Amino acid sequence: MKLRIAASAAIGIVLIGLLCWPLAAPSEPFGTVSVLGGNINASNAALLALLAFFTGFIAYFASWPHGREIGILAVPAGLTIWGIRSGNMVNLIRRTATANQAELFAALRWEPLYWLAIVTAGFAGVLLAQKIKTAPEPQNSEENSKSTGIININHIIALVASVVIAQLFINAFAQGIRLPDGKIGSVVAQPPVEQIVYGVFISFGLVAFVVKKFLNVGYIWPTIASAFVTAFAIISYGRQDVLQHLSSNWPAVFFSHATLSILPVQMVAIGTLGSIAGYWMAIRYNYWRKHG
Repeated sequence: MKLRIAASAAIGIVLIGLLCWPLAAPSEPFGTVSVLGGNINASNAALLALLAFFTGFIAYFASWPHGREIGILAVPAGLTIWGIRSGNMVNLIRRTATANQAELFAALRWEPLYWLAIVTAGFAGVLLAQKIKTAPEPQNSEENSKSTGIININHIIALVASVVIAQLFINAFAQGIRLPDGKIGSVVAQPPVEQIVYGVFISFGLVAFVVKKFLNVGYIWPTIASAFVTAFAIISYGRQDVLQHLSSNWPAVFFSHATLSILPVQMVAIGTLGSIAGYWMAIRYNYWRKHG
């Protein structure tokens, strides 16, 4: 099983993280991997989605017979390499910010949806490979119809809870140096990339564990939530008056909330990996409680 996980991740790292790096590589040192930064044009964005689909398709067969569960790791693993190689949020702000920094964050709130689409393309490749490899299993339509209402409610609760809880965990695990501020309480410095990887992975791992344990839903919903955490943080902590206070009183390396210091590609890619890991940890925990 460990070899299959390593094979799936390696395929994503090689095909997306290394070979496809020119599609998103910044043109200047310390540049950031960002759609907003302008280094990913429309043709490259479409090509990346196609390559992500192809990567997921290959990863399924590389990790067979557990391709459905393991192959989905490939694309987020490759995007995580991009997030590690990229510059940080401070670099993006310095390169693209106008006189009104609120405009930058207003545009940035929607970028995670693009990275979620790339991850979804990888998932689609895995599902197509599964459909080719195995025949569909019959479903009990009567049982499904009885549980649809409960499942839908749990999905909505899981999505909202994942966004809110992830904010709390990220602010605890992925923050840099914290200093007091008289107006907004405190500010946090841009964390190093190692702290971001650790903090986002652990945060979404805990979120996925919680929603699986108490709502019995899969990793899909915490993964989707990773695309909305940035927008929620910008709405809550990136208001224009707060940004003006920061720019007037603090260096550009300080933020009002740790989530604002994380690039969208980092949030979605690492958040997806954490969500999958947390889900399977919950599965193992439930099995241990039942049979231990």
